[in-house]
Amino acid sequence: MDMIIDFPGGARVDAHFRGHTIQTDQPASGGGKDSASMPFEVFLASIGTCAGIYILGFCRQRGIPTEGIRIVQSHHANPATGMMEKINLEIQVPPTFPKQYHSALIRSADLCKVKKTLENPPKFEITTTEVAVA
Repeated sequence: MDMIIDFPGGARVDAHFRGHTIQTDQPASGGGKDSASMPFEVFLASIGTCAGIYILGFCRQRGIPTEGIRIVQSHHANPATGMMEKINLEIQVPPTFPKQYHSALIRSADLCKVKKTLENPPKFEITTTEVAVA
């Protein structure tokens, strides 16, 4: 799947794919209007939402309602580099959630493709190509 990344103005940078658009912006201090999430926030959100998809699938397969289930994701950055050193995902369930499935929820979240990609990162190749503006 290809994505087209463009620059619609200000500090906005948008990604277009499969008929969808993810809009990003920087806070005012970065020259933007803070009209959308910052790119790094979208990246972090992809981890929790991906884990959530697997939890949702687990619950649907077993007919378990997802009301009251949520993931609290917390981030721990290295103070010197600002890079993420640890990301915690806490799956919160209501008291009515079957206790025998607690560890299975963790295993389901662990299947997240975003997490697995981070654990086995791809190689990046960045090039420049001249293209006539239409």
